[in-house]
Amino acid sequence: MTEVDKNIKSQTVPTLCRLCIAHCGVLASVENDNGRRKLIKVTGDPDNPLFKGYTCPKGRALPEMHNHEGRLLHSLKKKDDGSFATIKSEQAAKEAAEKIRSLVDEYGPRSVAIYVGTPNVGYPAAAGTGNAFLRAIGSRMFFTSNTIDQPGKQISLAAHGKWLGGEPDFGHADAWLLMGVNPIISKSAGIHGQNPAQKLKQAIARGLKLIVIDPRVSDTARKAAIHLQIRPGEDHTVLAGMINVIITEQRYDAEFVADNTEGFNTLKERVAGFTPKYVAERAGIAADDLIAAARTFAMAAIKHGNSGTGSSFSMYCNLKEYLLACLNTICAAYTHAGDKVTRPNAMLPAYTPKAQPHAPFKGWGFGEKLRVRNLTDTAAGMPTAALADEILLEGEGQVRALICIGGNPMAAWPDQRKTQRAMEKLDLLLTFDVEMSSTARLADYVIACKHSLETPGMSQSGEAIKFFGTGIGFPSAYAQYSPRISDPPAGSDVVEEWEFFYDMARHLDLELTYVAFFGTAKYVESPMAMMVLDKNNKPTTEEIYEHICSQSRIPLAQVKRYPHGHVFGSDVVVAEKESDCEARLALANEFMMTQLADVYAQDYRTQHDTPDYPFRYIPRRHNNFMNSAGRSIKKLTGDKRWNPLWIHPNDLNMLGISDGDRVNVATAYDSIPAIVESDATLLPSVVAMAHAFGGLVDEDHRYHELGSNTGRLIRTEVDYDPITGMPRMGNIPVAITPVNTD
Repeated sequence: MTEVDKNIKSQTVPTLCRLCIAHCGVLASVENDNGRRKLIKVTGDPDNPLFKGYTCPKGRALPEMHNHEGRLLHSLKKKDDGSFATIKSEQAAKEAAEKIRSLVDEYGPRSVAIYVGTPNVGYPAAAGTGNAFLRAIGSRMFFTSNTIDQPGKQISLAAHGKWLGGEPDFGHADAWLLMGVNPIISKSAGIHGQNPAQKLKQAIARGLKLIVIDPRVSDTARKAAIHLQIRPGEDHTVLAGMINVIITEQRYDAEFVADNTEGFNTLKERVAGFTPKYVAERAGIAADDLIAAARTFAMAAIKHGNSGTGSSFSMYCNLKEYLLACLNTICAAYTHAGDKVTRPNAMLPAYTPKAQPHAPFKGWGFGEKLRVRNLTDTAAGMPTAALADEILLEGEGQVRALICIGGNPMAAWPDQRKTQRAMEKLDLLLTFDVEMSSTARLADYVIACKHSLETPGMSQSGEAIKFFGTGIGFPSAYAQYSPRISDPPAGSDVVEEWEFFYDMARHLDLELTYVAFFGTAKYVESPMAMMVLDKNNKPTTEEIYEHICSQSRIPLAQVKRYPHGHVFGSDVVVAEKESDCEARLALANEFMMTQLADVYAQDYRTQHDTPDYPFRYIPRRHNNFMNSAGRSIKKLTGDKRWNPLWIHPNDLNMLGISDGDRVNVATAYDSIPAIVESDATLLPSVVAMAHAFGGLVDEDHRYHELGSNTGRLIRTEVDYDPITGMPRMGNIPVAITPVNTD
């Protein structure tokens, strides 16, 4: 569908949503608007073999996003008085390139950095070309939201190693463990993202025992056979306790442990103190429930454990992921030789998993060295939580230019006040966006982008997300490709992000090499695919996608034959262990065991008892928003554009307040306004808010309109992870004070 038939008033065609990693197959209706295809409706696609008509509210709101009155139709340049004027994208690329040239000449390549946000996951050409541009100027300062979100997944992979056979399929499991994740809402780890509520219902009906560890009775926890409603921040404690029970009762897989691991005895010793009684008192749960969870998991024939952002926002996020990997390993919670491959590749290169370990590797302390907090590059990427410091800290190596792709640092980064100071200090802040986000309002250039269905799309990103942790991606060899479905508004000047980088490179006479990488850090499934972008003949997005898929098991041309998407057959099974394989999964990584000992040595009673800040804040996902995206769409917000502070009814009564009242939420470092909303699913004294809301630091008075930024409550140099630099973003002690608005 590349041409508009002027004789056809409207058409409905299959495509795919790219607002999150689920990549739902949908139907898009477009109407002929003076020769343009205008998007008017999006619904689920009943003919999609994987999604079968399912989509979420965000996907159905795509027409409003495309046609929103606040959408940017022209790029903007900030004037000396702080206002913005329109600028042609070609001119913006020329001016930005010249500025980058001058900064590199004067301060070196390290002065230029790129940040890529989560929404960009569905647009591989953008981040890939941005990375190519950065390499071309000689900079390694490439940051992503991954080190804010769940970096522990890659850190633990490095420390523990990876089971090459893969994890079992949720659809056939007897037991499943979910920690700090609510996949019914977030469409992430564990339950298939293709209508997760239905998938969970079906699994329970056939006998699945679901174990959920969460301080809140979430949508997913309501369905659990065992729900450990723990105190926030005790996830690692509970995992150590479960491991201890399983080892003590000899319910682990001794043969698998002997054949494939090292460090078992050390792990046994280090978890010995985490008895059911100790864990129960520390985590605020019943000892019998902990024992039941451990037994249920260990005794199930097919099982696996996954975690999510909620638990990753607390301290010791890497240790939590590592212990979860150890739990899966001692219980052999994987696929084995002869088993059907859970995720046979489709738009990724052909790959035969083997029933053997991939050895641990160096996960941090290498590559680029940052100037703050002894941080370095990691298996999860460069520590984004330190980027504001790298901008503010003067001297050699200072970051002076930042390009944001699909990200909104002012909403997403921790320590909002520091973030704003950093954004305002930059010599060049350039961001790509479809509307004036809080970051865009501080930028020197705001590059107006094409919206999702105005670009070609493919599901490879939704498949490749498996490299970022277990329990995510497609449960079968599914693939879908879609051409452009709609056209940009008449008279607009919008671009795809990769085109802008290409134009800057051409202006600077730089050669860009696009690299398609199939794995993470030292773990790769196949060799990289590299494509030199011809400086004289600009490629198309379609040609870049052809390159990205040049090694795919299912050729892109074949995928295109199925506009509704297709599940391709695969007879691949997990291969036998190689006879000369000496790799072992590490159950006692020295750094992780030291952290575990530190946890056990803590005076947890004092940590839990913080009378000046008696409540504990935890993050919470919202079904209608993807981080900060969607907040301007009335169909998604209704009449409530803020992020409420959810609080237990007993706490409302204790504070003498009611739903809709304003309160002040304070930490030792800062405070934010909030509007309270009763929620009995929370533990008493635990409060929750969705992150990525709020305006700039001086806009608290607009909390009804913009919500409140929870990143304000956090300092990056306090309670931070020593590997990723990520500060404590959950389990935060807070005080709540009613505010009289009369």
